[in-house]
Amino acid sequence: MKSLRIVLADDHVVVRNGLRLILEQQPDFEVVGEASDGREVVRLAEIEEPDVVVMDIGMPNLNGIEATRRIVGNRPKTAVVILSMHSDEGYVVRSLKAGVRAYLLKDSAEADLIAAIRAISTGRSFFSPAIRRLLQEDFMRQLEDHEVEDTYDLLSTREREILQLAAEGKTNKEMANSLNLSLFTVETHRAHILRKLNLHSVPELILYAVRKGIIC
Repeated sequence: MKSLRIVLADDHVVVRNGLRLILEQQPDFEVVGEASDGREVVRLAEIEEPDVVVMDIGMPNLNGIEATRRIVGNRPKTAVVILSMHSDEGYVVRSLKAGVRAYLLKDSAEADLIAAIRAISTGRSFFSPAIRRLLQEDFMRQLEDHEVEDTYDLLSTREREILQLAAEGKTNKEMANSLNLSLFTVETHRAHILRKLNLHSVPELILYAVRKGIIC
């Protein structure tokens, strides 16, 4: 069994030690490095080529969001889990735009961290239950405040299927192969989805899918 190579980034050594203890109990997890600041984790990701980086947002020299942007820009195959004390939507959106695939609060259960690492290592997204609830509740409040119906109802069955696959990180080519459709058809459906939902980017699409409970 191939081990998942993991780098830990947090400026508190006690936190890193705790994370290492949790993760190394998994037989297929291998912690290959630790960093105490943002610049160090960017450098370490280049050297160790990890599958996953577990990253705190608030670090010296370079914050976790900017460090994520650089890591994903240099190594698109490296997935990043953000561990944060911040539960407001602004941090989640900025993290998604930087390339984060999982966002967990620091008081999340150990099982959530393990599940998040397994999810993003296969190209999926993961959000802690508290973050999912917050986003879903905020979404429903927005609908009520603006007295509008849920635009999700505008999507066809096929469009809903493609929305879920796109939010899970599948490429247009992967969706075409999975659904036995042409690449042009998938691209057309995807454009219709963005227009109907008034979305403009992949991070917005992922955020919408989390709010709706379509993905974890």
